Amino acid sequence: MSATTTPSVGEPVEPAETRRGGVRALWAGNPWAVVQRGLIAARSSSWVVILSGFFEPVFYLLSMGLGLGKLVGDVQVSSTVSVPYAAYIAPALLAVSAMNGAIYDSTWNVFFKLNYGKLYEGMLATSLGPLDVALGEILYALLRGLLYACGFMVIMQIAGLNLAPTAILALPAVLLIAFGFASLGMAVTSYMKTFQHMDWINIVLLPMFLFSATLYPISIYPQWIQSVIMAFPLWHGVELIRSLTTGVYSTAMVWHILYFVVMIGVGLVFTTKRLRALFLD
Repeated sequence: MSATTTPSVGEPVEPAETRRGGVRALWAGNPWAVVQRGLIAARSSSWVVILSGFFEPVFYLLSMGLGLGKLVGDVQVSSTVSVPYAAYIAPALLAVSAMNGAIYDSTWNVFFKLNYGKLYEGMLATSLGPLDVALGEILYALLRGLLYACGFMVIMQIAGLNLAPTAILALPAVLLIAFGFASLGMAVTSYMKTFQHMDWINIVLLPMFLFSATLYPISIYPQWIQSVIMAFPLWHGVELIRSLTTGVYSTAMVWHILYFVVMIGVGLVFTTKRLRALFLD
């Protein structure tokens, strides 16, 4: 059937050219349309809810870093360098702040849009492809993670907890961490069907927060437990940011970065395939 021929009644209509496999079936090159939609929708959201994610790490820093820190004293971050306890946990809380901001938008918000709002069906009915939707939602989640990180970095600077000039590089590192958690979080959320399933996310996040060398060194654990903790993405994020803010550098920083690069790639691939399977196949 030619492009100018009108199909008869009952005759199947061919799908749009952009949906016939290949790159164009997945990617239209316009993820910013999804980001723009999220920003417009955010105008009607409660800013108290959004800002609550910023205050949580600040409260932890005040109670644990400045309060308990008076009793703990200095903590060793290497064989030759010790830092105040507040300076030890502050970069960890920065990583946690980025994780929480990215996870919230890439899980709960995505879950509602996917299962109740039915927004992705409408988006994919346009020229947008699954990768546009996935990347757009992840970029929007990054904005939230970056917002929390910038605010907390200001608190760290005022409190004198940034001990090295490379602390400014913690901001791009935070974006990398948030990108990793957002992409993987959206991939996992695309398989969840009920709100009860969403509780699994908190079951995973809480142990990561408590045991990923956030509040005390990983060296206190037996070797086999250390190996388990080192598989957690938050541990890699904490170690990367702590190295940048304290000035204790090592070649392990490269592996931390590569960990999140792989995490981002895996999350994008799974999310794209899942959205295509749900709405286009």
